[in-house]
Amino acid sequence: RRVLVVDDNHDAATTLAMMLELEGHDAQAAFGGAEGLRAAEAALPEIAFLDIGMPGMNGYELARRLRQLPGAEAMLLVAVSGWGGEGDKLQSADAGFDLHLTKPVSVESVQAAVARGTRASEAGHG
Repeated sequence: RRVLVVDDNHDAATTLAMMLELEGHDAQAAFGGAEGLRAAEAALPEIAFLDIGMPGMNGYELARRLRQLPGAEAMLLVAVSGWGGEGDKLQSADAGFDLHLTKPVSVESVQAAVARGTRASEAGHG
């Protein structure tokens, strides 16, 4: 799968992207909201892991913008945040996220998210 990881923490983004590549995915890391948006426009990912707390364009704004890209309706958006309460999860859903993972994310939770695939496959279309 084509996977985009966006986090202003370079180590976190690079580590998650490397882990996904080791599992056979085509993973790319971007280090901020604007860079993530450019990367998604260049090569629309099937799945995107987005940090919420980024300076400038945060993960909520990035998710909203990604949802507006042509073809992005099938993209699975995964919020990655240090905040994991019900209110945080509702805010993520309102911004267009499909899943919300709380930091530190486990390998198993990332694998489960990737296994879900895209929104289209969730609906039985792919």
